[in-house]
Amino acid sequence: MMEAYLDIETTGLSPDTSQITVVGIYIISDGMDRFVQLVGKRITAERIMDALVGIEVLHTYNGSRFDLPFIHAKLGIDLAILYRHCDLMFDCWHRKLYGGLKKVERALGIERKLPDVNGFEAVRLWWRYVNNYDQDALRILCEYNKEDVVNLRLLKEKVRKL
Repeated sequence: MMEAYLDIETTGLSPDTSQITVVGIYIISDGMDRFVQLVGKRITAERIMDALVGIEVLHTYNGSRFDLPFIHAKLGIDLAILYRHCDLMFDCWHRKLYGGLKKVERALGIERKLPDVNGFEAVRLWWRYVNNYDQDALRILCEYNKEDVVNLRLLKEKVRKL
């Protein structure tokens, strides 16, 4: 079964006043893993759809309330209709694991290479990149997004064993 894990970074919480800065997609297909990351102007509906070709299940954390509606509002594609969507946040809730992704990861013993980076810092990193062309800020932002996406698979595996 082909499945994907998706997470976005944005400049804020509302698609009316904010932009998508990074889209990370971790694709698992017949034991082959691949990671696609779109940044800034490279984020288009066509590129996201190309990355998801053949995907049967799309996994997110709080994606039904944030990532997928944001993508729909900004890019016009409704991934919740196009793919079978599994929001891992609800799987966590059913097992009495509440809070944001990082809090749940800590509760399950999932470690991070960038434990001090959060959504607020991700916005700051983006603006450091945009305003100062700070390549290090962009590198950290992209690493943070990749860690979010790759950890979704670990989260799914740990939660399903509970």
